[in-house]
Amino acid sequence: MGETFAVNRIELRKMLSLLGVSDKNINSMENTLNRSHKHINAIAFAGMLQRMGLKLDDVKTVFRKIGIDDVTITDILNMFDEDKINETFGKVVELNVR
Repeated sequence: MGETFAVNRIELRKMLSLLGVSDKNINSMENTLNRSHKHINAIAFAGMLQRMGLKLDDVKTVFRKIGIDDVTITDILNMFDEDKINETFGKVVELNVR
């Protein structure tokens, strides 16, 4: 991956508003982004969108409108799921093969 995508703040607000995200949640997200100097990891962004109440299909829609291709979206969401599993259960097993 390693790509950077930019999205206009006003366009992002419109997008999220059309998906039913409250102004309170959008403002909270903007504050979080401002604190991180307007940069966020895509995996963390996916988590933020889900915590705002967006369904998986809506998260994919946001990423597509930003310009991220489907393969990259799948990779992002797989890593997000893996992070959630690791947070919940910890690493199940770690194998070192030599």
